[in-house]
Amino acid sequence: MNLVLRFVLVAGGLFFALMGIGFLLNPAVSAVSFGLEAADAAGLAALRADMTAFFVVAGGSMIWGGWRRNGNVLLVPAALFAIALLGRIVSMMADGTVEGFWLPMLVEAVTTTLCLVGSRVLPHRDLAEIRG
Repeated sequence: MNLVLRFVLVAGGLFFALMGIGFLLNPAVSAVSFGLEAADAAGLAALRADMTAFFVVAGGSMIWGGWRRNGNVLLVPAALFAIALLGRIVSMMADGTVEGFWLPMLVEAVTTTLCLVGSRVLPHRDLAEIRG
C-alpha cells in the first residue's frame, strides 16, 4: 500500500510539474485547456508566472513527499489544491456551471485527498533528518 501511494504521488507530481513547465514554455497554448486567454504580454506573463508556480510547486512537493517519504511536504500541494477546489465551488455557486466543470473539481478533490492521506501515512521528518 505504501509503495503504491508513493508511486501515485510521484506520478501525479510529475504530471503537474510537466503541466507547469508547459505554462512556462508556451502559456498561450497551455491556457486554452483551462479556458483562459491572454489579452496581451502582461496576460502571458501572468499565465507564465502564476500557473507555472502553482503547478511546479504542487507537483514538486508531491514528488519530494512521495520519493523521500516525507508527509510534511505533502501538506503544501494539499493546501494548494484544496484552495483551488474551494475557488471552483465558489465560482460554481456565483457564476454557474459549464460543460465539463466537474472534471477539474474531481482532479483537485482526488489530489487533495491523496496528499492528505500521504501526509498521514508517510513519516514526518524535520530538516535535520532530511539533510542527514
